[in-house]
Amino acid sequence: MTSPSVFLIVLNWNNAPDTLECLRSLVRASYSGLRVTVVDNHSDDGSAEAIRREFPNLPLLETTANLGYAGGNNVGIRYALAQGADLIGILNNDTVVDPGFLEPLLAACAPGTRPAVSCPLICEYGRPEITWALGARIDWATGVTTRLHPGEARDAWSQSGPQDVDFVSGTAFLAPRQAFETVGLLDEGFFLYYEETDWCLRARQSGYGMRVVPASVVWHKVSASLGQCSPATDYYMLRNQLLFISRHRRGWSRRLLLARTVLANLRTILAYTLRPQHRQRRPHRDARLLALRDFFRGRYGPMGPDVTAICQPTSK
Repeated sequence: MTSPSVFLIVLNWNNAPDTLECLRSLVRASYSGLRVTVVDNHSDDGSAEAIRREFPNLPLLETTANLGYAGGNNVGIRYALAQGADLIGILNNDTVVDPGFLEPLLAACAPGTRPAVSCPLICEYGRPEITWALGARIDWATGVTTRLHPGEARDAWSQSGPQDVDFVSGTAFLAPRQAFETVGLLDEGFFLYYEETDWCLRARQSGYGMRVVPASVVWHKVSASLGQCSPATDYYMLRNQLLFISRHRRGWSRRLLLARTVLANLRTILAYTLRPQHRQRRPHRDARLLALRDFFRGRYGPMGPDVTAICQPTSK
């Protein structure tokens, strides 16, 4: 029997060093049916040229604007569908894969099993034996998403089989082409953050399971300063959290969760305004205010020029 064709999308934006290391690890992958496609999200640092120089035979799709995580990956997904892919995966460019990472994911999606989207065990690049995420969950009391089992030893999961979770991480996942044909693509209104969570919930509503596979391992470059969010992160996370809640809750549950989220952020905004020790957080305050404004006005997609002036004052 012919092995299923797997198209893996790697999205790059101004980060050729990480992308090249990721691609080098994919070259060593043991699965013969793997086809890697790189999407360059309108980089301006020479990334596309560097990638093409080292990997001249890989398809490299260049966008004419920064389309965000959702839009950039959608370019690759459309390409994979047009090329007849049986399964399509998304892999962050700041990852390195185990050579045998694909086979366990494929086994979890094999014919005869419940249709599913599968995700590897994601470990920390700097601490390769430590788990960063093994799937994720949604706390519907707060609308907050959390990674499962962070900080645990990788060995603790070495003998575990696939497990169902609320949703899989956008860092790395694999889905049958039928999932994208049925559910549609990533919602580009999110632009950045919550788009994979939204897509996973839509897939679940269409009958697809969300399955983590500990036998498949990927290492993710987790920044030591990940907790020090930028104003841009604050903007997209808050606006998109509210959008996500409004899409996936109904009735009083929706109203109550939106109110809780707004009030919690208003308290943070007030603290950033009144407390002298938070004076340096004023751009974060303004980013959150603009996120609230844009949610209630229905402004989605990439941040507008007024938001950019606050979140990325040096951008041209």
